[in-house]
Amino acid sequence: MRIRTLVLAAMTGAVGLAAAAQVPAQAQNDQFFPMLVYRTGPYAPSGIPVANGFRDYYTMINERDGGINGVKITFEECETEYNTKLGVECYEKLKNKGSTGATLINPFSTGITYQLIPKASVDQVPILSMGYGRTAAADGRYFPWVFNFPTTYWSQASAFVSYVGQQEGGMDKLKGKKIAHVFHNSAYGKEANPTLEALAAKYGFEFTGLAVDHPGQEQKATWLQVRRLKPDWIFMSGWGVMNQVAIKEAAAINYPMDHFVGNWWSGSEADVIPAGDGSKGYKSAAFHGAGTGWQVHKDILKYVYGGDEAKAKANNMGEVLYNRTVVNAMFGVEAVRTAQAKFGNKAMTGEQVRWGLENFDLTEARLKELGMEGFTRPVKVSCEDHETGGPIVIQQWDGKTWNVASDWISPIREVVRPMVVAAAEAYAKENNITAQSCN
Repeated sequence: MRIRTLVLAAMTGAVGLAAAAQVPAQAQNDQFFPMLVYRTGPYAPSGIPVANGFRDYYTMINERDGGINGVKITFEECETEYNTKLGVECYEKLKNKGSTGATLINPFSTGITYQLIPKASVDQVPILSMGYGRTAAADGRYFPWVFNFPTTYWSQASAFVSYVGQQEGGMDKLKGKKIAHVFHNSAYGKEANPTLEALAAKYGFEFTGLAVDHPGQEQKATWLQVRRLKPDWIFMSGWGVMNQVAIKEAAAINYPMDHFVGNWWSGSEADVIPAGDGSKGYKSAAFHGAGTGWQVHKDILKYVYGGDEAKAKANNMGEVLYNRTVVNAMFGVEAVRTAQAKFGNKAMTGEQVRWGLENFDLTEARLKELGMEGFTRPVKVSCEDHETGGPIVIQQWDGKTWNVASDWISPIREVVRPMVVAAAEAYAKENNITAQSCN
């Protein structure tokens, strides 16, 4: 398995597709972030901008700020090909790197997240599965080492239903409507189904789930079902090549694109561009802005690419998934900073970072300081709530760019949170887990 080490403390000058320095992390006081990436395989179109976003933000923090309160960031990439078995192997190879071991782990795969949850408390490496993974982990009483803020698949699905209700003229107008869920036939893809089923019972719409097998290149049968069913709205939980194919197939049967809404992993440039004009009007959820209109991008351009806009664009800067991992990397860095406020300005252990994640309070004022005002929303985590139930926004593709197509939409918390608690309690009972005290 290919492992690429990028020690940002040693970097000078811009980083392009290849790092300026590629030597093992050996600093005495480095903050080590393992990176499980998939730059190869069927999901590479999604995995490449994800990896680049992490890399560039960590690099920028070192070059602009000298690290996190003087502690240099190091990281190491390990190629998973979005394969759960390889992902677990990568985790085992990386978890003890750096001066204090892994800071936290971003699995960037629901399947890998599921496998790492039992290991987190044993290894004392917190998991930050931002907007993916096991939704029940939002109950911090039973999952003290797992964090999935700012929002989860279940919250997202409920916000999607709220959006449909708004478009139809009220939640009461959902009765009798047909909503289909086209989903990747994996743990990830299935996550939204319980919420959609519960909301179908509550609001009276007809729900149909349509599974698409890995990797998603063959979908003719699925879209024949869609043509027969004639759903009023389609929600999609796809990834990688599956999204491209689904949008092309929807266009081929003349499905109205403005009623086709992907989840936040089904709304990137790589998903819509291959369909050409057929993708115009397609929508997706998000919890951050698109494009490069924020100070954080200006700082990345200056400190990582030396002002070379062409190189930055070639490395996906401003694309949806790149921006998402800039947010993700920021969450990790700010969790370390939160922990340092309690434990001192030195490299934090995984246990200390866990405390930082659980006491995470990202304010509007702090977002402004980070150059991210308006880019994403404030987040305040608690012992009981590792999700926070953050809102989503709907974006729409016009053939060239993503544009905001809604106000911020809150989840249907009164439905989702009890489901989270019930699922967490069931998991705890099955695995003999005792709740942590959250007094």
